[in-house]
Amino acid sequence: MKDICCIGHITLDKIVTTKKTIYMAGGTSYYFSHGMSHLNDFKHYKLVTALAPTEYQSAEDIRSKGIEVKIIPSKKTVYFENIYGENQDNRTQRVLAKADPFTIENLQDVHANIFHLGTLLSDDFSLEVIQYLSTKGKLSVDAQGYLREVRGEQVYHIDWNDKIEALKYIDILKVNEKEMEVLTGYEDPQQAAKQLAEWGVKEVLITLGSLGSLIYAEGEFHTIPAYPPQEVVDATGCGDTYMTGYLYMRNKGASYLEAGQFAAAMSTLKLEHSGPFSGTEEDIWKIIKEER
Repeated sequence: MKDICCIGHITLDKIVTTKKTIYMAGGTSYYFSHGMSHLNDFKHYKLVTALAPTEYQSAEDIRSKGIEVKIIPSKKTVYFENIYGENQDNRTQRVLAKADPFTIENLQDVHANIFHLGTLLSDDFSLEVIQYLSTKGKLSVDAQGYLREVRGEQVYHIDWNDKIEALKYIDILKVNEKEMEVLTGYEDPQQAAKQLAEWGVKEVLITLGSLGSLIYAEGEFHTIPAYPPQEVVDATGCGDTYMTGYLYMRNKGASYLEAGQFAAAMSTLKLEHSGPFSGTEEDIWKIIKEER
């Protein structure tokens, strides 16, 4: 049994910034897995993804780093177009193709202490899959995909239909400032966090971009600073990198504050480069020590 298992689609990404346009693999599972491969205890991690056979190479690249990968064949691979303005916190998206959703049947042989669902679109994981995985281990979810519905190629921001029932089974939930407002109706992060906790979430993580992040657990708030990057290059995957660092440290027994600081520093290093996190665990600790 693995300590941590991320389940999610690897995507084809077209990333457009004010400086350039690049094409690369992406998605929560991609950034999470590559980030994990650079941490010291990555051998205790597993990836489960669904891809069209033409994109298997992106999973093989992760496998070549020594990570165990389960590939579920899909008719198509998710294809995202991400367009950023001058402010990297702002992004517009189109979805040019969708992959098959994950099912209980293709997850029956997957075992871990912590499952992280890297949702990209609202139908990636049904309520039944959430309920099923919650019986097998601790469940962590990035809410972003549940708030995205695709009509044609356009992404529409919606509320999570099954949120009241689903959040009962979720131990750890990550949202950003826009997602928390959609889910709870609150603009204030502390009010939003308390509401999500009332609905059943044990650890609420709210990322606030350049303003840092907030963790609410066991009735207490923990404010996490955003360590300033030396240069802002590409924000794609920063939230996924944050979750990589957070779950990695929580699994090792770190406190909420320690895990949050590690996650924030890891995200800062990722922000300074295009592509997934490529530093080391030692680099992360150096940023925390320096406090920039």
